[in-house]
Amino acid sequence: MSKSVLLVDDHRMMLEGLRSVLEAESGYEVVGEALDGRTAVEMARTLEPDVVVMDIGMPDLNGVEATRQIMANDPDVRIVALSTHTDKRYVLAMLEAGASAYVLKVSAYDELRRAIGSVTEGKHYLSPDVAGVVVEAGLGSVTSPKTTVFSTLGAREREVLQLLAEGHSSPEIAKRLHISPSTVETHRRNIMRKLDVHSVAELTKYAVREGLTPLGD
Repeated sequence: MSKSVLLVDDHRMMLEGLRSVLEAESGYEVVGEALDGRTAVEMARTLEPDVVVMDIGMPDLNGVEATRQIMANDPDVRIVALSTHTDKRYVLAMLEAGASAYVLKVSAYDELRRAIGSVTEGKHYLSPDVAGVVVEAGLGSVTSPKTTVFSTLGAREREVLQLLAEGHSSPEIAKRLHISPSTVETHRRNIMRKLDVHSVAELTKYAVREGLTPLGD
């Protein structure tokens, strides 16, 4: 029986390449494509794929937050993270969010089929260049920074921060998140207080530095 796959990446050429790789292999069916994390969450809920191939750096909702939401909706789905980053912050954040595999884009065409095959068998898969980070973390020599965006801000605050950094107004954010503009403003004030920053420009720099938004790519 074919395994259904949802592809998520904000670059259409990458999506087309990934689709061609999987369609050349029997046993996989690409059931959908999404260009951002928020669309991916909705498509995962509707399509119920066996596997989601998830880019990390995306507009509107990044891959870490999208992974958290998809896993909350369906703990049985398997997430294969796809990234250009080898930085331990990204690797550990995706694994902690629920991803079962982490594949670097530079080797995606060679490794994606192996990664999907592994996760559908209940195993994990890591690109060799990031495996060391996870091994060292397991041995205790590498840990997540004590103060990261994930430990400092709540899930909704991280969503609001990303959208603020991407230039959306409070009414626009409210509409996207189905909350009131006043609630958005409350989140903004709380974010600034927690981070001890005093302008949207500073918030944007923080969001880019922490990988919440692909603006820094």
